[in-house]
Amino acid sequence: MNQEGFIPPHGNYRELLSYQKAEVVYDITFRFCHKFLAKGDRTIDQMIQAARSGKQNISEGSEFSGTSKEVEIKLINTARASQEELLKDCEDYLRVRHLRLWDKNSREAGYVRRLGCKANLTYKDFREFIETRPPEVIANIAICLIHQTNYLLDQLKRRLEQDFLKAGGLRERMTRARLEARKLQSH
Repeated sequence: MNQEGFIPPHGNYRELLSYQKAEVVYDITFRFCHKFLAKGDRTIDQMIQAARSGKQNISEGSEFSGTSKEVEIKLINTARASQEELLKDCEDYLRVRHLRLWDKNSREAGYVRRLGCKANLTYKDFREFIETRPPEVIANIAICLIHQTNYLLDQLKRRLEQDFLKAGGLRERMTRARLEARKLQSH
C-alpha cells in the first residue's frame, strides 16, 4: 500500500515564485498607496486589497491543493484576477497623471525583469528604488512585477490542469487507496 496516503504533500506556497513575487507586489503597493495617494482616496483600499488578494489566494490555494484541485485552481485564478485588477489601477495612475508607462522592451523594464528573476526575491531587493524614486518609476516597477507574477500564475494554472489530468482529484485517489487496501487485506 502507498505509505504516503491519498492526500499528497501540500501547502509549501512560500517556495512558489508566484507567491514570492506577489508578496513583493503587495509590499510595494502598500508603500506606494500610502505615500502617493491622497488620504481618504478609495483607490488606496482597492489597490491594497487587490495586492493582498493576489498574495493570499496563492497561499490558500496551496493549502487546499491536497484535498481539492478544483478549489486550488479557482483560488489561483482569483489571485490572477486580483493581480490584473491591480495592474489596471497602476496603469490608470500613470495615464490620468500623464506619466510614462514603460514599454516592455525599455531599458528600465529589462532591468526590473532581470532583478525580478533573482532567487528568493523579497521587498529588500527593491527597497532602495521604492524609497527614493518618484511615483512614475515605482508604479512602473510594480507593473513589471505584476506582469511577471501573472505569467507565473498562468504557468501554474496550466501545470495544475496537467497534474489533475494525470493524477485525478481527491475522490479518485481515495478510491484507488481503498481498493489497494482491500486488495492487501484479502492476501
